[in-house]
Amino acid sequence: DVLPSPEGPVPSVSITEIRQYLRAQGIPFHDGYSCLHTPSLFTSGREDQPLPPAASAPYTLFIDKTTGSFLCTATLAEGTWQDFQANVELRHRGLRHRGVPAPSSEEPEEDTRRAREDARCIWDRALPLWELLDEDETSKTKAMFGISLVTDATLKRFGVRYLRAAKSLVFPWFSPRDATLKGLKLVRVEKKGDAITYVEETLPRFDSYRNLFGLPLVGRRDTELVLTGWELDALALHQATGVASLALPRGATCLPPVLLPYLEQFKRITLWLGEDLRSWEAAKLFARKLSLKRCSLVRPGNLQPRPLEALNQGLNLTKILRAALPASHKSIVSFRQLREEVFGELVNSEQVAGVKWARFPELNKLLKGHRRGELTVFTGPTGSGKTTFISEYALDLCMQGVCTLWGSFEINNVRLAKIMLTQFATQRLEDQLELYDEWADRFEDLPLYFMTFHGQQNIKTVIDTMQHAVYMYDITHVVVDNLQFMMGHEHLSVDR
Repeated sequence: DVLPSPEGPVPSVSITEIRQYLRAQGIPFHDGYSCLHTPSLFTSGREDQPLPPAASAPYTLFIDKTTGSFLCTATLAEGTWQDFQANVELRHRGLRHRGVPAPSSEEPEEDTRRAREDARCIWDRALPLWELLDEDETSKTKAMFGISLVTDATLKRFGVRYLRAAKSLVFPWFSPRDATLKGLKLVRVEKKGDAITYVEETLPRFDSYRNLFGLPLVGRRDTELVLTGWELDALALHQATGVASLALPRGATCLPPVLLPYLEQFKRITLWLGEDLRSWEAAKLFARKLSLKRCSLVRPGNLQPRPLEALNQGLNLTKILRAALPASHKSIVSFRQLREEVFGELVNSEQVAGVKWARFPELNKLLKGHRRGELTVFTGPTGSGKTTFISEYALDLCMQGVCTLWGSFEINNVRLAKIMLTQFATQRLEDQLELYDEWADRFEDLPLYFMTFHGQQNIKTVIDTMQHAVYMYDITHVVVDNLQFMMGHEHLSVDR
C-alpha cells in the first residue's frame, strides 16, 4: 500500500471545521466517541429533499472525527470528507448523489467479486462443526484447535464450520447490511516439534478483510462489549460471560478506522487482545481511537491469559473482566496504581525489551529488541549497504507483525520493493519468474506501507503523512532513508 504523494496529499480537516460545516448546511448531528453521527444522505427518497428532522431520522451516517471519512451503515456507502461535501452540494442542487466514489479501475471490483465467489464455494463445502457425522472426528477436531470446552451451541450461534480438505476452521464474514456472505477466514494448525502455530488465510485478502467477527449477534440495545484479537477468544468469552464479544480482523496488529462506526453504540468497551506485552501495547493504542473514557484493558499475566486459555484453565472470565483497568488515568497517580504494571515489566523482562530480530541475533545483544517510541540511527559512507541492511532489518520485524511505514527518499519504491521481495523470498526471482506471483502474494499480506515522497520534502508534509499512517494503519515502526535526501543538503546545518 502506498500513502499519498506530495502532489496529491489527503487534505486534512479538523473536527471544528467538520462541526461548522454541518451546522452551516443545516445537518443535525450527535457527538459520538470516535465519530459524529448524522442522518444518511443515501437513504432518503428524492435527492432534492432536505434531510428529515433530527427527531425522526435514523442517524446511520458516521463521520470519523480524525480524518473526516464517512460510512453509512444502512447502505455501506463510504468515502472521504471531500466526497461527503460533494454529495451535500449535489443534494442542494437537486442532483443525483454519487454514493461511493467510482473505483479507478474495474480490477478491484473484479477481485472482490471473485473473492466472494471463492468464499461462497468454500462455505458451501464446509460442514457445520457441530454436525460432523462422526462424533470422534468432532472431538478430535475440537481438541486440535484447543476448543474442547467450547459447546456446540456456541459454535452454532457463531456459525463456525470445518473444511475437511484443508483441516481448517471457517469463520464467516456476513454483511452488516443484508447478511450476505462477504468473505471468510480459514484457520489451520501447524505443528513444529512441540510448538503449535495457527496459520490464517482470508478471502478477500487481509487488506480488504474487514470482518468484526460476531457483529451480526450484537443487539441494538447492547451497551457493553469485549474486543478480542482472535475468533476463538470471542467464542470462549461469549460462552463464559454472555457479554457481546467481537474479534478484530487482524488481531492486535491493526484496528482499521472504517470499523469504528460499528462500535459507537457501546458505552463500555473492554479490550482483551492476547497474552503478551505486544497485545497490551496494542490495546492501549486502540483505546485512544475508541475514546479512552469508555475503554478498559485486561492486562496479560499468568492469571489473566487470553480468553480461550482462561476458559480451558477453568478461570472465572467474568471476574477477570471486572478487574480490567480503566484506559484513562488522572494526571497524577500513586505507586499503588502502577505496581501491577511494574510487576508485569519485571516478570516479562524479555518482552519489555521489544520484538526480537529473527535474522540478527547479534543485533539483539546490542539493541535488545524493537521498542515503540525509540529512535535508532544507522550511519555509514555512501555504498556501504545502509539501505540493503535496513530493508532486511525492517522486513524481519514486519514478518513478525510489526506494522511498518517506509519513507524512501533516495531510491524509488519499485526498486526498494524489489530488494525487499528478494530478501523475503531468500532467492533471486529473476531466475525463477514462475515463482513471482506466489511470493508477491505472500509479500502483499505483510503490514507494510510506503510513502511516495522522493528527494527533498517539506518536513511538515512528511510528518502529517506519518501521523495519518499511524491512525489509519496503527504503524509502530517508521523507517526514513535517508535523512540527508529528505531534508536537502542546504538544511543539514539547521536544527530541524
